[in-house]
Amino acid sequence: MDQAAELRFSKDPIPPVPEVGHQVRVVSITSGKGGVGKTNIVVNLAYALSQRGKRVMILDADVGLANVDILLGLTPKYTIQHLLSGEKQFSDVIVRGPGGILVLPASSGVQELAELTREQRLQLLTAFETMDEELDVLIIDTGAGISSNVMYFNMAAHEIIVVVSPEPTSITDAYALMKVMSLRYAERHFSLLVNGVKGKEDADDVYKKLSMVADRFLDISIAYLGYIPHDNHVKKAVRRQRIVMECFPDAPFSKAFQEVTDTFLKTKVHLNSNHGNVKFFWRQLLDRKEQ
Repeated sequence: MDQAAELRFSKDPIPPVPEVGHQVRVVSITSGKGGVGKTNIVVNLAYALSQRGKRVMILDADVGLANVDILLGLTPKYTIQHLLSGEKQFSDVIVRGPGGILVLPASSGVQELAELTREQRLQLLTAFETMDEELDVLIIDTGAGISSNVMYFNMAAHEIIVVVSPEPTSITDAYALMKVMSLRYAERHFSLLVNGVKGKEDADDVYKKLSMVADRFLDISIAYLGYIPHDNHVKKAVRRQRIVMECFPDAPFSKAFQEVTDTFLKTKVHLNSNHGNVKFFWRQLLDRKEQ
């Protein structure tokens, strides 16, 4: 690899977020394929942020595989489906998890968000307008792949974190996801988190491979969020239905996640002036089909 290529793929420091008053960061965490540990990333990031004093909510939007509540050991009585049907209000559905994390549980009904009638969107928006929770970060756990529902949530978020593992299929599918979002939806900014690697060298190799092909074929920027090493403590935490960082704070996974959280908090967010609160996010999400 020549010197110019090395410069292209170098992970430059990410400038800090400017102080422009209180704004809620709406982050989608997504992947090109399943089985890369995406939901574990979601719950641990939420927990790590809550430990830094951030007020965090998780929206479980993984259609058909909604399992945020399972990983957190929660048994929600209601889901977002009850909002869609008008049976319950926003405050009835929200549950509180470890570290004070708020969770909006999903069900198979989440798929309808991309296909709601105008009347249903207005009904659901009315429910969201009653939300009085003050938040700093809303994290969306999307499904895997390039379905319309995954795109629906990714494009409504402020920023997109793509989780990838070192397997060739995961790398290929992560590129496919970013390619579709770039060419079809004009998305230009992504963050990459490499999960389940042996160490830094393997993670850097994954980042360089994606950066090389993206630099050649796509007009996008990929910020390197960091990597999480393979760690047997993850399976132990999943069996206990606990967050890894909560029950194994000294594990390699947890220590690496502290560094990822530091980088996340320093990452520049591409916000526009309208993105000042979560209610605007819901309105943008539910109005998108009208455009």
